[in-house]
Amino acid sequence: MALPILPATLLIIFLAYKLYKKLQYNLPPSPSGLPIVGNLYDVTPLKHRCFAEWSKKYGPIFSVFLGSQLNVVVCSADLAKEVLKDNDQQLADRYRSRPATTISKDGTDFIWADYGPHYVKVRKLCTLELFSPKRLEALRPIREDEVTDMIEALFRASTKSDNAGKSLLLRDYLGPVSFNNITRLILGKRYMDSDGKLSQEGQDFKEIAMARIDISRNISIAEYVPWLRWFFLVDNVGPAKYLELRERFTRKILQERTHALTKENKQHFVDALLSLQKEYDLSEDTVVGLLWDMVAAGMDTTAVVAEWAMAELLRHPRVLQKAQEEIDRVVGTDRVMTEVDFSNLPYLQCVTKEVLRLHPSTPNMLPHRASTNVKVGGYDIPKDTIVHVNVWAIGRDPAIWKDPLEFRPERFMEEDIDVKGQNFRVLPFGAGRRICPGAQLGINMVTSMLGHLLHHFNWSPAPGVKPQEIDLSERPGAVCFMLNPLPVVATPRLPAHLYKSALTA
Repeated sequence: MALPILPATLLIIFLAYKLYKKLQYNLPPSPSGLPIVGNLYDVTPLKHRCFAEWSKKYGPIFSVFLGSQLNVVVCSADLAKEVLKDNDQQLADRYRSRPATTISKDGTDFIWADYGPHYVKVRKLCTLELFSPKRLEALRPIREDEVTDMIEALFRASTKSDNAGKSLLLRDYLGPVSFNNITRLILGKRYMDSDGKLSQEGQDFKEIAMARIDISRNISIAEYVPWLRWFFLVDNVGPAKYLELRERFTRKILQERTHALTKENKQHFVDALLSLQKEYDLSEDTVVGLLWDMVAAGMDTTAVVAEWAMAELLRHPRVLQKAQEEIDRVVGTDRVMTEVDFSNLPYLQCVTKEVLRLHPSTPNMLPHRASTNVKVGGYDIPKDTIVHVNVWAIGRDPAIWKDPLEFRPERFMEEDIDVKGQNFRVLPFGAGRRICPGAQLGINMVTSMLGHLLHHFNWSPAPGVKPQEIDLSERPGAVCFMLNPLPVVATPRLPAHLYKSALTA
């Protein structure tokens, strides 16, 4: 008799809890859900699209119960401003699952830290030291080395006699650029060669990075229904193994860099952190956590955005040709483009902005958490509510964008629209206290990759594929990859000596 009583008791508790919430607070409207699990099984794998569809029915702000967790989703620029500016301080905490709490050592890193003195200190370090214009300029040769290495690899592949007219998977060439950029900028090491082969240390590094992704994917239902945690065993093995691998790997790097540290050797992020550790009173856990936060934030995102951009350019030959004509006019055909040329390439910059509008790498941003009761859009947001900003939906909102689904970079030439958190119509890097401190680095890397690809090659879809038939399906996940790698045909368009990488010269 005891067994049937337990589910009934849980059901009564859940219904009483929801009724209490509705009576106590004026919550945003919400889809109806099931007892215990709420809307947990109503949310489709492409969460940003699911939320965008729900906003058409329930309005630009709505509630979602994932188990017993109250989530609020906003899908308009005005409401994003309320969340990320007007009520920024009250909504700047970070929701952490139990695995995230473990791997961040209870928020002693940066990404998963709640808003407070620790977060403010680390953010100041990132803004004034790690991602300062001076440091980004000092590290520019590394970024340009890696992009030119990608160009040489593409040149070798596209000019092989047995590859003539055949398509290549662009992701195979974008991925190594992003990977090597991150490891060199952050750790001062290059783990992958021009053929995509990893060193042993690089394999260890990638194993750790992938372990973090696996942990974030394997979330138990008990994470959403705390009352059931006694019934579901907590996976402490995965996070513990991740931390063990991460600590051993990182401490070796820190020892190497400490011994090698000189006045001339403080530009890489790990060197900067070591030299500034005492000044900013950083624990070793914070140093390690911050390094891996930067790895997680940057390892895939630039390659993801660049692949989406090339897919859109292939679907819109007019835009591709216009961008190439600008590069030819400014750079010419007798030298290689550099980041110094960006200021003279406004249309190329607009291409980058337009792809960030249509295809932000993290379409729902990372979730915020209310540190106190607050109002958004006239509705109550109780303390501890998890708040999501659907930047993907905002970037496609017909109320604020003309022809929002059209890939048209000219819209950013007709109006000067900031993409680094000042204009709430396009928020690829977030805004307010939680804005990504590496926004300019990300923009530079994507623009450089696109500029070199367009300058060095002519492009066409895979044989037999028309531009409008290019598959734009998305892969579920926090970072929005193309579901299927983009096949392309690349044809060199510059003198052969301009395809030589400085890394192999």
